[in-house]
Amino acid sequence: MMMMLKSLKKLSAVRGSAMAATAAAARRVPAVRRWMSTEPARMAQSPSFQGQTKLLIDGEFVESASGAKFATIDPATGNVITEVAEAEEADVDRAVAAARRALEQGPWGTTMAPRERGALLYKLADLVEADHARLAELESLDNGKSLGLSRMVDAPACAAMLRYWAGWADKITGKTIPVGPDHFCFTRHEPVGVVGAIIPWNLPLIGVAAKLGPALAAGNTVVLKSAENTPLSALRVAELVVEAGFPAGVINMISGLGSKAGEAMTKHMDVDKISFTGSLEVGKRVQANAAMSNLKRVTLELGGKNPSIVFDDADMDLALDNIHNGLFWNKGEACAAGTRIFVHDSIYDEFAEKAAQRAAAQTVGHPFADGTDQGALVSQVQLDKVKSYVQSAVDDGATLMTGGSQVGTEGFYMQPTVFRDVEDDMKVFKEEVFGPVMTLARFSDIDDVVRRANDTKYGLAAGVFTKDITKGYEVASKVRAGLVFWNCYHVVDVAAPFGGMKESGHGREGGAYGLMPYLEVKNVVMRVTQ
Repeated sequence: MMMMLKSLKKLSAVRGSAMAATAAAARRVPAVRRWMSTEPARMAQSPSFQGQTKLLIDGEFVESASGAKFATIDPATGNVITEVAEAEEADVDRAVAAARRALEQGPWGTTMAPRERGALLYKLADLVEADHARLAELESLDNGKSLGLSRMVDAPACAAMLRYWAGWADKITGKTIPVGPDHFCFTRHEPVGVVGAIIPWNLPLIGVAAKLGPALAAGNTVVLKSAENTPLSALRVAELVVEAGFPAGVINMISGLGSKAGEAMTKHMDVDKISFTGSLEVGKRVQANAAMSNLKRVTLELGGKNPSIVFDDADMDLALDNIHNGLFWNKGEACAAGTRIFVHDSIYDEFAEKAAQRAAAQTVGHPFADGTDQGALVSQVQLDKVKSYVQSAVDDGATLMTGGSQVGTEGFYMQPTVFRDVEDDMKVFKEEVFGPVMTLARFSDIDDVVRRANDTKYGLAAGVFTKDITKGYEVASKVRAGLVFWNCYHVVDVAAPFGGMKESGHGREGGAYGLMPYLEVKNVVMRVTQ
């Protein structure tokens, strides 16, 4: 959302003077890599957890049918926060059956006017907004991102997105189509049915709103599965769903493993649509399961290896600000993060030095510590993955300018990392890292850099920085990406489409483009003459 950019600017302003002093000191030190601390900033501890751990099925909070539970881990410490109910196939069956009843027998799908459905979404948005402090705390506790980020971006965005979609509920209309004097032809836009929604661990609250909002505005019922790494904020939203007064079965929210609950959802014969955000590998399995079961509709928002191109006429400070935030925002755990940075030969050395300085000035610390810019990565698995990509870059001959190491021994902290002298065939430049690792490559020719930018199986996002409108438009037209940021980055709004080309998925989220995948178009032709 647009508020994401404004919130990032606010967050920067709060820390402005301290960061400026740190950056000024950094500029006086020639060996960039030495600036990085290997111990995370402390002076804080994770709050104790008290909250919902059960599944929301048919309007009630229940344990899983088998009684199974799984642990959710605090990324800041590596300790167990709590155990939550683990949904399995039997629980998915219960949730889908409840959603089907609510759609075909309950008031949601039979007697409730679209405006009444919208009113419930508005009510949920109000409750999320009122509870934003608690939701932000849960988001940071479970995910490891800084509390400041959760307060300024994730929790407010969840409420704002739900409110946006509430406004769509009574504005979905069909068309009349002239087919001749003897017939009246019109279209109806009807709910697709029972929607299975699977959200990622990097942005749980935003994921909840991105899936529930359009599905409910279109009149569907939903079974939503949270990510196994981060179930807690979604479970709190489930409590607010009940408080808002949604009819039983309209929204079912379950926690569980992708290999069990997710697999059961994508294969289920009574689920009409799957909306999935996650990795490419799992996305391919989701699509295969959908095809082999009941050919359910599928929307996939998958990974990215997103290029940004910085021309020699670009405003360097503007480019540096946006490219820094475009990658290191949310610890680099973002599918649209700009990780492949192509910089024109004539400004490459200066740009690389300044980019490394900015990364080195980041404060890596406990998510609940004042002044933390980058919290902990979500899990030990993710930390190990990022470290392996860093090592591969070193082994392949890239120049490590700053970072490159784990921070501390407790929790899952990683230094912001910048590599220069990166070649296109290096593993770190080709594969999605999903962490705080920037890679810088040179270019001199516009046709060549566009070809190189497109030399990836992904096609989610791209950035271009130039004062020349002709060059900017040429790149925006030729790059194969669903989003192109021109002299900006991560300016994402719920009213605008978000999604990728190629193996970054298909379908869109946001705005009218994001609503259509949740609707079926029915053509009705009526004879009007005898």
